[in-house]
Amino acid sequence: MRILALESSGLVAGAAVVDGSLEKEETIAEYTVNYKKTHSQTLLPMLDEIVRMTELDLSTIDAIAVSGGPGSFTGLRIGSATAKGLGFALHKPLIHVPTLEGLAYNLCGTDGIVCPIMDARRGQVYTGIYAFDGNELITLEGQMAVSIEELGEKLWAYEKKVTFLGDGVLVFKSALVERIMAGREIRFAPANMNRQRAASVGALALCYYRAGKIESAADHRPDYLRMSQAERERQEKERQEKERREKERKTSDVSVSM
Repeated sequence: MRILALESSGLVAGAAVVDGSLEKEETIAEYTVNYKKTHSQTLLPMLDEIVRMTELDLSTIDAIAVSGGPGSFTGLRIGSATAKGLGFALHKPLIHVPTLEGLAYNLCGTDGIVCPIMDARRGQVYTGIYAFDGNELITLEGQMAVSIEELGEKLWAYEKKVTFLGDGVLVFKSALVERIMAGREIRFAPANMNRQRAASVGALALCYYRAGKIESAADHRPDYLRMSQAERERQEKERQEKERREKERKTSDVSVSM
């Protein structure tokens, strides 16, 4: 079984090929970049380089895994479009790997709680609460967009040490240590495991593939969790316009009655 995995949900862009059976699993290739370029500039060149270096015939892959959100709206759209295009062209199924599950899988086998946090801006994080039973990922609380304070309240319900990872650590580490999780045993993942990795998406996708969690390229949709900034601005404009019209109507009614 061979999985091509794509990761573009955050600042990191990555592509990987993961090969595995129940007896043996291995990463054949992984290409990761986290440096000042858009995913539209990096994702396909990464894939081309992996194909060239490993002499990979793309027709031999069994499925295409993609980090399906939440995350950067632009990044998710690029990853989704790339995966869908490959799926249609190669007639292969897609495996939608929730971003936070893929991120948590970086720490496969870790004891206690694994809590990935991604900076969602506006005072919130994208997060989930996970644990491992051997190599099996256990979802304690699924993907959500919450404030870091609300996340802390949820974590206090679990009497286990917590390991944090993700780009949200850079933003909220001090608050977690000094205030939100003060008095609890917490840890932070090392730099090599702290961000999204395509190989982790691929490794988890192997589990999903065996469980029959696949979809067609036509059916795949990213999971944004929240509306985009443009959608929020549109709704706010519509709300303001509705209030303006209502105010004008009331003013007109008063004038008529007089």
